[in-house]
Amino acid sequence: MERNKILGDAGENFAANFLVERGYKIVAKNFRVRSAEIDIIAERDEEIIFVEVKTRSTGRYGLPAEAVNFHKQKKIIEAAGVFLQDEKFCNRACRFDVIEVYSDGKKFIARHIENAFEVESDF
Repeated sequence: MERNKILGDAGENFAANFLVERGYKIVAKNFRVRSAEIDIIAERDEEIIFVEVKTRSTGRYGLPAEAVNFHKQKKIIEAAGVFLQDEKFCNRACRFDVIEVYSDGKKFIARHIENAFEVESDF
């Protein structure tokens, strides 16, 4: 379990650097509300991007993005709604991305899935 936490943290740091290199500004990391957490909240072109990072060292359990199921999406959307209540960020366009990070423990590769899921109604 500890190994997974270390790999996950390394993947999140890699994903944050990946975004910064592509012109995103990191607004927050590990934003937590009750039982929901958003790994990275970024900003680019006046848009707020909520990013879920999934890191894997093998393909044994399928694609990382497949782990962002309906239940996980609902939790992320709940946390995003709380975050957007802040007056600095209300009335801003937003989207939900997933970054899949693959690692052999030394090298990292990222796959950025923009608009990985959408909110069905206003939140």
